[in-house]
Amino acid sequence: MRLKLIACEVFFRELSLIASRSGRTVDFEWLPKGLHDLGGAAMRERLQGVIDATDAAGYEALALGYGLCNNGLVGLNARSVPMVLPRAHDCITAFLGSRERYARYFASHPGTYFRTTGWLERGEAAGGAFGLPTQVGGLGLDRDAMVAKYGEDNARYLTEELGDLARHYRRLAFIRMGLAVDDAFEARARDEARTRGWEYEPLQGDLALLERLVEGPWDDREFLIVPPGRRTVATHDERILAIEEAQP
Repeated sequence: MRLKLIACEVFFRELSLIASRSGRTVDFEWLPKGLHDLGGAAMRERLQGVIDATDAAGYEALALGYGLCNNGLVGLNARSVPMVLPRAHDCITAFLGSRERYARYFASHPGTYFRTTGWLERGEAAGGAFGLPTQVGGLGLDRDAMVAKYGEDNARYLTEELGDLARHYRRLAFIRMGLAVDDAFEARARDEARTRGWEYEPLQGDLALLERLVEGPWDDREFLIVPPGRRTVATHDERILAIEEAQP
């Protein structure tokens, strides 16, 4: 099987390692980190442009190394081959290995600012931290999605209350993926926490979800497969994404 993988560069080390050990032929197209900071529409336009420009001949599928990321995956159209997308709110899910683990950690550790090797080595110009800022209070919803789910008044309250939480971090967690040659990146994260007066906590990362993105199986609980002629829509529930007929 030949797979085209369009991915955020924060996953460069992890996905490169997985591809090097894969029985599949994987062709990469890397995009700069921080596209979610441009807004959902701009991120979607960038991704759709790459999808449309891909010569799909010989590929069984196009896989996206992204989470929902400020609704940047909503409205993407599959063309001549299926698309495979993780059911993840953002990249924290992928680095921690599952939505369930991320949800448990967030529930018990609100106000956490996350770092990984990829986010540190790719610089700050294209985007800063990831996690709380892109989805209000870690609910995995931007404000429009919160209005759709909870109504205008409740969305305003949640945005104010949880947005305040998002601006007041208390902890920095460095997710260890085990791919750096030394502890220089973790030392930078630890120093940052000390400088900001935050608690510091190392977390063990998990490659399992990223491995399944490359190798399969693409179980419906963890991945959305978008057939040709369909497009993605947000569900505002635990499924995160679903499909509908593509618009002309």
